[in-house]
Amino acid sequence: MKKTFYSNGKLFIAGEYLVLDGADAFALPTKFGQDLIIEQNGDNQIEWKSYDYDQHLWFEETISFDEIKKRPEIKVETVKSTLIDILHEAYVLNPKFIDNATGFKVSTHLSFPRNWGLGTSSTLINNIAQWADVNAFTLLKNSFGGSGYDIACAQNNTPVLYRIEDNFVQAVDFNPDFKEHIYFVYLNKKQNSKSAIYAYNNNKNHNLSQSVLKNNKITSEILNAKTLKEFAAAVQKHEIHLSNILEMQTIKEAVFPDFNGVIKSLGAWGGDFVMVVSKDNPKDYFLSKGYETILTYDEMIL
Repeated sequence: MKKTFYSNGKLFIAGEYLVLDGADAFALPTKFGQDLIIEQNGDNQIEWKSYDYDQHLWFEETISFDEIKKRPEIKVETVKSTLIDILHEAYVLNPKFIDNATGFKVSTHLSFPRNWGLGTSSTLINNIAQWADVNAFTLLKNSFGGSGYDIACAQNNTPVLYRIEDNFVQAVDFNPDFKEHIYFVYLNKKQNSKSAIYAYNNNKNHNLSQSVLKNNKITSEILNAKTLKEFAAAVQKHEIHLSNILEMQTIKEAVFPDFNGVIKSLGAWGGDFVMVVSKDNPKDYFLSKGYETILTYDEMIL
């Protein structure tokens, strides 16, 4: 008998980094995601195949149940070791999903390119959590780490407001009249969120309670903006606020200083997608700069 699980991808609109210190996070689930297909098999092992959006087989491995239960010590992190780590933590949370089985054939299928950074790991973790019947937020915390906002997006088909305390998730109404002026541009660079979080935590040298309060106020302004002008102003305010905390240039200052509009980093700064707020279609501008992946709000957001 075949079982299929599916999880949405994500874009982190407001509250990045500070979410780790209790700030409100505003995020949008995407039309892109990943599925996980399970079939029964024998030999007390998992035959695993992962496919990219173009049906290219990018990962194939056989993992024994013993490896999942005992999790052998690793010296170099690989795709296989990361997968074993996730499966091991799922096993710790619910041993029955392995102990009561004879073996599995597993395949995963992305509907977006892996380098886009829309949640290859978070969609996998949420799918494995559904399969193993465990809490996805706990599985994330015990394996990959992170705030959990991406799990909230994986599980919800609406915009969400998320707080790390008790994994609070609230569906929010965000469907602005001006969404045709919102675009998403891929920066041709995959950002490692684990490394970005590590760097953020290491560089914190002051109490962020006031910064969290300011973030929440700006996030509320973004959510409640009635006009494109209000939205753009709030987005720009958020970008400047975080730029000061991270002691980093904004992406617009660093790469697109001549752009007539607002550009905001999404999630880990320096890679993946940016959100562009522009009165005019910015496609020609970004194409001229060598950025070919430009999606409208309706093309990207669920």
